[in-house]
Amino acid sequence: MIPLRDENPTERIPIVTILIIVTCVLVFLYEMSLPETELMSFIYLYGVVPKKLFSFETPLLSSIFSIFTSMFLHGGPVHLIGNMLYLWIFGNNIEDKLGRFSFLIFYSLCGVAAALLQSLVNPSSNQPMIGASGAIAGILGAYLILFPGARILTLIPLLFFITTAHLPAYLIILLWFLIQLFSSAGSITGAESHVAYFAHIGGFIAGLLLIFIFPRKKRKPRIIYPDYLDYD
Repeated sequence: MIPLRDENPTERIPIVTILIIVTCVLVFLYEMSLPETELMSFIYLYGVVPKKLFSFETPLLSSIFSIFTSMFLHGGPVHLIGNMLYLWIFGNNIEDKLGRFSFLIFYSLCGVAAALLQSLVNPSSNQPMIGASGAIAGILGAYLILFPGARILTLIPLLFFITTAHLPAYLIILLWFLIQLFSSAGSITGAESHVAYFAHIGGFIAGLLLIFIFPRKKRKPRIIYPDYLDYD
C-alpha cells in the first residue's frame, strides 16, 4: 500500500516540512554529482556509523553532528521519493499541530532516537546509516495519536490490478509498524538487509511518546454562516 494524500487540511503553510524536503532533494542532487569514491567518503563522513559513534576515535561533537546530517542523505531515488512522500502527507499536519519551531525539535529528536536505537542494536557496525525515515517514523507515531481516523487515499496493488481506497490512518500506520517489527526480527536472525528497521522502530516509539510532551496549538473554530444570509 502506498499513501498518496490525506484528507486532513491544515491551517498554516508547512514551511518547515517544505524546507526539509527541499534540503533533502538538494543534498541528494549533490550526492549524485559526486564520483563513486567521493560519494562513499561523503556518506561515511556525514552518515551515522555505529562503530564511530561508540568509539573514542571520533570526537564526540563530530559523532553528534553526523546524527543530524545523516537525516538529509539518501541512498537512491526510491529511498528519497518514498521518504519525502510520507513526510509531506503526514508531516504537514504534525507541523500544523505543534507549530514550526516545536515541529523542528520534535522531528530532530525522533531522528536522534532512531539513530541511537539502530546503533545500539549493532554497535560494531561500520556501515553508514542515512535517511530521514527514522525521523519520519516519529511523525507517523504522532499522527497515529493525533489523527487516527483521518482518511488516507491509498494506492493498493492487487495482483495484476491497481486500485485506490480511502483508508483510516491507523490502519496504514499500524500495518507499516508491523512490517518494521517482522523485518527487524529477520535482521536479528542474520538475514542481510540494508534497511535500518530498528531506526524506524526507535523513531516511531519516540514519536508516540514525545507527542504527549509537546504543547499543541488549538485549531481556530470555523465560522459557519446560515444559508439564508448573503455574504461576499
